[in-house]
Amino acid sequence: MLKSFADYIVFNLFGLVPGTRSGEALDFFIYDTLKIFLLLTTIIYLVAIIRTSFPPERTKRILSHKREYVGNVMAALLGIVTPFCSCSAVPLFIGFVESGVPLGVTFSFLISSPMVNEVALIMLWGLFGWKIALIYIGTGLLVAIVAGIVIGKLKMEKYVQDYVWEMQVGNSEIKIMSWREKFDYAREYTLGLLKKIWPYVVVGVGIGAFIHGYVPQDFLAKWAGRDNPFAVPVAVALGVPLYSNAAGVIPIVQALTAKGMAIGTVLAFMMAVTALSLPEAVILSNVLKKPLLATFFGIVATAIVIVGYLFNAIL
Repeated sequence: MLKSFADYIVFNLFGLVPGTRSGEALDFFIYDTLKIFLLLTTIIYLVAIIRTSFPPERTKRILSHKREYVGNVMAALLGIVTPFCSCSAVPLFIGFVESGVPLGVTFSFLISSPMVNEVALIMLWGLFGWKIALIYIGTGLLVAIVAGIVIGKLKMEKYVQDYVWEMQVGNSEIKIMSWREKFDYAREYTLGLLKKIWPYVVVGVGIGAFIHGYVPQDFLAKWAGRDNPFAVPVAVALGVPLYSNAAGVIPIVQALTAKGMAIGTVLAFMMAVTALSLPEAVILSNVLKKPLLATFFGIVATAIVIVGYLFNAIL
């Protein structure tokens, strides 16, 4: 129904011709914008209700009482229901460190939260099917867990800024919410989050529409196709300077895939954009000293490259 509506607007009301670059680009933009916002509104509202049972105080207590490896798994799974971008996950990351959660566990959350969440799952499912969505979520969780364990094993606590250890965080009481309060919270949270991310979605869909309509298929197949052995690391290197969340980058991923780029390459690009970014590095530089910051980016980037090659090999 949404596709028919988009086709009517573009080809009937606007009078563009099907098959032309401008017509296909605009049709892609309108259809994907409507579909993505419909998905986002529904999923964010439902997840917001779920999150009312997991306030920060409770999550800190849960992670603080787990053994290290179990904590890594719990922290990575927690990332699924905390739809933060790479920058907005940093304050909770600091809170975990302050409350005594092991450093490696906090990094599992920091990686998982922006890269693996319900927004990515539902949108990938809708655009690429359940197999791609589940493979992405599974490998994203694996990257978060393994990277967190490796960082924990390196014992790099001395490279956390001293002021973080000196801050004291009290154990505030957990408020029990009624269903009415949960619904009100979910509505306000959904509206607030949509107001915050809608520019990223529109820009992401716009870039995807331009790629879909105007970028020649041979161009992407040549530089980022399966025949280029360096396509995955190039995609990761290009993704790191960018800053977006899953909602903003998935339309670009869809357009790149349609143009012939290998699925592993575009999903590695997506992981790099969502899990690693220059704004995140700037914020983290006030929390982490350079050796730990470089280690974090290096381990995660390497893991993402490996995942990209793995996807290209099996899909």
